[in-house]
Amino acid sequence: MTLPELYVVTGAFGYSGRYIARRLLQAGARVRTLTNSPGRANPFAGRVESRPFHFDDRASLVESLRGARVLYNTYWVRFNQAGFKHATAVENTLKLFEAARQAGVRRVVHVSITNPSSDSPLEYFSGKARLEQALIESGLSHAILRPTVLFGKEDILINNIAWLLRRFPFFGVFGSGRYRLQPIYVDDLADLAVKEGAEVENHIIDAIGPETFTYRELVEQIGSIIGKRRPIVRLSPTVGYVVGCIIGRLVGDVVITREEIEGLMAGLLCTDSPPAGWTKLTDWAMEHRETLGLRYAGELARRRNTITAYEELQ
Repeated sequence: MTLPELYVVTGAFGYSGRYIARRLLQAGARVRTLTNSPGRANPFAGRVESRPFHFDDRASLVESLRGARVLYNTYWVRFNQAGFKHATAVENTLKLFEAARQAGVRRVVHVSITNPSSDSPLEYFSGKARLEQALIESGLSHAILRPTVLFGKEDILINNIAWLLRRFPFFGVFGSGRYRLQPIYVDDLADLAVKEGAEVENHIIDAIGPETFTYRELVEQIGSIIGKRRPIVRLSPTVGYVVGCIIGRLVGDVVITREEIEGLMAGLLCTDSPPAGWTKLTDWAMEHRETLGLRYAGELARRRNTITAYEELQ
């Protein structure tokens, strides 16, 4: 009996990688994940094989990719912190691309970010630009997906906006709050990724959702949906960052970084492209309004705890 073709997904026990793996399994594929958390609870009842990344062992990394038709890469870090940094994530991803080439992987579907630029002073965006260029120059068949903000059950940003609205008498926005975002549902991104895995031509796609909000509008919409309308207070970026640091100390997490504030206010989470997803954030939030924001979702908790399932860490 011929086995189904193998597909490799980075981070299938995490957030976006989980949704990609789920769609592949539904299509009858054989799925393997590469992960920094091989001991994390497997949400797929053992149907997804797990292997460590082996970034420091080229031969093992190549072997873990050998025989795969497509590599779906979601590996990245949100911010610099002891033990995980943008520069390290860039170097590791370059190793991953080279290993994929050596292993004979036929296509790479890579998750990037909207508006990456090698000239950006923001390391998140310049690092993503460097990886896009490396993938383009690798000769591998590829699709580059550029999402803005993801939303879904395991989301951090949207969930924590709701969490703040539930607990504080007002909500602070940075500056005018009129910079825009185009959130995409994580399963819509997964659907797009799987479809792109079946293609041959090289594509770069702005993976944005069907709704565009200013940041102020986004907060207002979430507050209205969960029944927690709050006065919106305009804060300078510096004061907003300090407030975020204070809340971060209370919850033991990094709520917001200076780079995230700069990227948000610079309009880097919005493009003029047509929507690639179809699920509206407002519809999804309405469906989940009873549970959205009840618990804080911590980035550092997910990084430090490599055993517990993501949803249990929220």
